[in-house]
Amino acid sequence: MPVTQISCPQCRQPIQADVQQVFNLSTDPAAKNRLLSGQVNVARCPACGFNGALSTPLVYHDAAKQLLLTFVPPELALPRDEQEKVIGGLIKQVVDALPPEQRKGYLFSPQSALTYQGLLERILEEDGITKDMIEAQEKRMKLLQRLAAITDDEALEIVVKDEESLIDQEFFALLSQLIQTSSVQGDEQGAALLAGLQKKLMPLTETGRQLQAQTEEVEKVIANLRAAGKELTRESLLEMVISAESDLQVEVYVSMTRPVMDYQFFLLLSEKIDAAEGEEKEKLAALREKLQEITQTIDAQLQERIEMARKNVEILVGVEENLPQIVAQNLPAIDDYFLQALEIEMREANQKEDTTRLEKLKQITAIVQDVLQAASLGPQGVLLEALMETETPEERKAVMEENADKITPEFIESITGFMMQLENAEDEQAKQLKDKVRTIYREALRFSMKTQMEK
Repeated sequence: MPVTQISCPQCRQPIQADVQQVFNLSTDPAAKNRLLSGQVNVARCPACGFNGALSTPLVYHDAAKQLLLTFVPPELALPRDEQEKVIGGLIKQVVDALPPEQRKGYLFSPQSALTYQGLLERILEEDGITKDMIEAQEKRMKLLQRLAAITDDEALEIVVKDEESLIDQEFFALLSQLIQTSSVQGDEQGAALLAGLQKKLMPLTETGRQLQAQTEEVEKVIANLRAAGKELTRESLLEMVISAESDLQVEVYVSMTRPVMDYQFFLLLSEKIDAAEGEEKEKLAALREKLQEITQTIDAQLQERIEMARKNVEILVGVEENLPQIVAQNLPAIDDYFLQALEIEMREANQKEDTTRLEKLKQITAIVQDVLQAASLGPQGVLLEALMETETPEERKAVMEENADKITPEFIESITGFMMQLENAEDEQAKQLKDKVRTIYREALRFSMKTQMEK
């Protein structure tokens, strides 16, 4: 998102903010997720402490669904001709980014949303998510927050009994997602709290007990495969699948060992069918049909993900400006399939001696590696790494001033933890590192105290 100077909505002082007005999925596949998650157009004012959403005209475009939406916040009170001028300019950006053959009629009749919430609901509606479903999810979230705040087990059981209709599979899926998000963001305390709540809820609800039983079945499969280890063969896998206690276990075996279930595997199964008789023959034939159906589904999903990854690589190849920023914004799309697609594209470009494309792919690879490293470190780790790369107090002070809002007690605490890790270091390089970390700690602490005093 481009950094723009705006007036603070509260005190009118000039501030810097990331403002995004065009959400074009053709050039920015992760734009929808950012918009729906509320991670865009939020500003913080150091002068008055304002921290909230910005009111700005928006255009949303999803070419795959032929969907073009516009929204102008009513609080801006823009005259109609001014609205048309602003929205027209944003739509032009969308159209200009499309190849001529993809410029279809729907682009000339955009749908207007009267409210921001209405804009989000219209986007979700195209994904098959209705307003009733959204309201139900909001109820689940409120219930989850309520349950997380209860410390007495008896009180928890009473609330669960009263609200059991809401504690369904979607509820547990939401809870699992929040646990994962908290863990990724480094909030181990929050993740542990939610994981503890999940453990308590499982035996208290019918859905929870069903999920618990399914989890136990999956764990049995994992245990069997782990026990086989490197000794796993097509023959031993076939015996495991035949001995599976449920369809769920069969599905798990397929999902975890798909590469082994090749032509030779199915040939072994066919030989067993030919040698069997009566009910056993029918049972094995039904198993073969089920396995073929599951493997075909998995292969189709795999191919779809690979094709999507190659499309994402192609989008980045066409990006001329702000490539690191765009890669960072689309981090959820940088998975193993994307990295595999990137490697394939580089190999093909090398074979064709397309040096221009190869250099662009190498540039993307380097940026992806940097972004992934930054993501693994987290915001605090990235800042500490930037300070470690400085040579003088003046350089460190400049870095801290640029990141003043990140010099928090939590950041100071993270440096303390790092120093403790280095405390028992014996080699000379580690000792020098420890000395520098201690210096950064003292300077960051002084900077933090000075900042607090000036507020």
